[in-house]
Amino acid sequence: FSLRLFPLREHGMNWRAKPLTCQEIQAFRKSKEVMDRFIRAYKLMLGFYGINLVSEETGELERAENWRERFENLNRFSHNNLRITRILKCLGEMGYEDYQVHLVKFFLTETLVEETLPNVKRSALDYFLFTVRSKRKRRELVHYAWQHFRPQSSFVWGPRDKLQKYR
Repeated sequence: FSLRLFPLREHGMNWRAKPLTCQEIQAFRKSKEVMDRFIRAYKLMLGFYGINLVSEETGELERAENWRERFENLNRFSHNNLRITRILKCLGEMGYEDYQVHLVKFFLTETLVEETLPNVKRSALDYFLFTVRSKRKRRELVHYAWQHFRPQSSFVWGPRDKLQKYR
């Protein structure tokens, strides 16, 4: 059901679902009711994944009380990674770039630092990272991932020389 909740300008797995147009996105973004529903849907999916939205203003996240049980589900069923990628792309379309950054950093922290989501690590690095629209924020996240990736010599998501010099 995340396909209807998080529409995109591209075709997904459901070929009957029509991609959004730029005009539709602009209309959605101008509607307080639509955007309120969008945030409710986002919170609903976060809850399903064992994550709480701490601040609607910043997009800051934390583990929910039931995180262990929900993370077990995330580790077991990789189709969730496609949904998370879709949610991240939709956040960008709807103007929630800061939310993208917080969600990607959450997954990088859980996969690389806390090591609670080993089966999500590849998607976090291959897909989640590259949904972030802001080039500067994406670079910061790639650097964060590189700092925590082990072994660092196997990190392939950015040029090592630039990562070492990054400030």
